[in-house]
Amino acid sequence: MPRRRYGSGVAAGVMAVAVLTSCGAASERRDRVTEDVTRFESALQAGRHASLCAALAPSTREELEQSAGSRCEQAVGKQKLPLAGAVRGVDVYGGQARVVLEHDTVFLARFPTGWKVTAAGCRPRPEQPYRCEIKGG
Repeated sequence: MPRRRYGSGVAAGVMAVAVLTSCGAASERRDRVTEDVTRFESALQAGRHASLCAALAPSTREELEQSAGSRCEQAVGKQKLPLAGAVRGVDVYGGQARVVLEHDTVFLARFPTGWKVTAAGCRPRPEQPYRCEIKGG
């Protein structure tokens, strides 16, 4: 049986499809992260503390409750989280994400149930880690 030879055009086409497919997946992850942060910020503006707590990663929620000495719904209402404003940028690195907003930076991690907030109310500091109002332990 004769062997088929494929030209470089076919190889380039296969590479283009592979690149576009991987970009689509990254784009979908960025869109999902943006939706989740927007939902978190809406809950913050509306004072829906139960929704805010549901959006937190388990270790973040636990750290918040331990440091405040109260349930998440009470503790989250006492935090000084800024009204974040519009999304300026979204970076997704595998199972981690960072969303930069006008007045806040929010970090998330991917869990089997979806993206969860690991830190919020974060401000950059020169040559140091971000300072966050809510963060995991």
